[in-house]
Amino acid sequence: MAFNPRHTGSARNQSNETTAPSARIAELPAAETLTPDERYQELFVAVQMQQIFADGKIFADASPKREPEDILAEYRSHRQRAGFDLARFVHANFTPEHPDRRDYAAPRGRPLKEHIDVLWDRLTHIPAAAPARSSLLPLPHPYVTPGGRFCEFYYWDTAFTMLGLASCQRRDLMRGMADNFAYLVQTYGHVPNGNRTYYLSRAQPPLFAHVVDLLDRQAIRSAAHYLPMLRKEYDYWMKGAEHIRAGEQCARVVRLADGTLLNRYWDDRDTPRQTSWREDVLTARAAGERRSTEVFRNLRAVGASGWDFSSRWLDDPQDLATVRITSILPIDLNCFLHKLEAMIAELSKRAGDTVSARYFHQAAAARAQAIDHLFWNDQAKAYLDYDWQKRQSRRRLTAATVTPLFCGLATTAQAQHVARALRQSLLAPGGLATTTVANGQQWDRPNGWAPLQWLAIEGLRRYGEQALADTIAQRWLDTVAAVYRTTGTLVEKYDLHTIQPGDGGEYAVQAGFGWTNGVTHALLGAYSQHPAAAATAPA
Repeated sequence: MAFNPRHTGSARNQSNETTAPSARIAELPAAETLTPDERYQELFVAVQMQQIFADGKIFADASPKREPEDILAEYRSHRQRAGFDLARFVHANFTPEHPDRRDYAAPRGRPLKEHIDVLWDRLTHIPAAAPARSSLLPLPHPYVTPGGRFCEFYYWDTAFTMLGLASCQRRDLMRGMADNFAYLVQTYGHVPNGNRTYYLSRAQPPLFAHVVDLLDRQAIRSAAHYLPMLRKEYDYWMKGAEHIRAGEQCARVVRLADGTLLNRYWDDRDTPRQTSWREDVLTARAAGERRSTEVFRNLRAVGASGWDFSSRWLDDPQDLATVRITSILPIDLNCFLHKLEAMIAELSKRAGDTVSARYFHQAAAARAQAIDHLFWNDQAKAYLDYDWQKRQSRRRLTAATVTPLFCGLATTAQAQHVARALRQSLLAPGGLATTTVANGQQWDRPNGWAPLQWLAIEGLRRYGEQALADTIAQRWLDTVAAVYRTTGTLVEKYDLHTIQPGDGGEYAVQAGFGWTNGVTHALLGAYSQHPAAAATAPA
């Protein structure tokens, strides 16, 4: 039986909060949190459904040139008039952001590592008042954006971007970005997917604890500084857990029939995504008898996973309309939450809060036991996601199988089996593949992604699988360098078979690129003799 917080909730609530160090949180004027569809209503729907912009994110991020209420009123009074031109109306009333790929291209002959160093400042957003009535949420400190169409902070992107900042000794920027995390938790109760109003309804893989650990190891700021915010983030992920009984679910928590308590990805809204409104409407129409709100919720929740989109979440790996992520307990999410529980336990112990330390130690132990029991599949000899509705493993190997190694939750024998599975099924010419499925989704073959390379390399190293870790690292660096030599850019994803920029998904491959820069720079620090560092941009 898993540890049940209902049995100790009173002790937890009575813990001595004053013993924990309190992080000083910057204050900003309260931001408006209306989403673009709430603010512009049928105007927003019309713009997205008629594809006034090829990329739906452009309008979701656009700033109005005058009061939104006046724009909406004028639209309502003019839209039925003969000759009304919606595109002209939109361009007259909104200022869109148009990122230029050339902003991230290196000049002729610049070495790769040097280009990453230059890009940090180019990708850094200096806080200022957010454009009036836009979807952007202000943050108190500078932060690195991914690049391309992604002109805002992203949760799990930032965690991997900071690896490169650590390698470059950009300590002030790292401290400010971690403080942005703390500000978001203090202000909104969690770290959202990104600092846009339309991202507030979901988080992303909870890596705040890993960021805090990184700052602590780099002697930039003690982990104890962030303890109150770590606890508050944990409360967000576990909200409702104390009330649900065996076999019930509530938002991000699921209690199985035997009482085991685990987590899933979730979005609090069940409408189309702001940035892909038209695409989601069409997907829901293709979903047969499924309720459209169910499809929308699942599409949104995939955004919370960061793997948007992948066969990992589909019943039919070729059909996006079969997405069922809210019915799946993901291995990576629960490993990251174990890290959060273990860190809170340790920091509480250091602070003398023995009640909280005991509570979180037991919670972490219960989750570790559940991870071993539910996610380890002895037939596949790998960690697999678990379908709680069907009460069975999801029998598709994905790169998420490395997360228990990264978080130190595997046995030596399990790690050896995982390494063997990676060699047999996911190791590609250019690095570690995401899944074994090719279906046109961007988090599937043939694409590879920087964060998954890092999780695998570090996890394998942790268990002595150095040869495979080296192979993945060197192949990844070869891939990044090869594309840089032909394009002069670093991109968000790579085709690991043709060794070109990746493809697939809802938008063109983006250059920049925050987490690719971060992981690549960190790996170049570990593999200082690798020729990728000296790869130069083309003419």
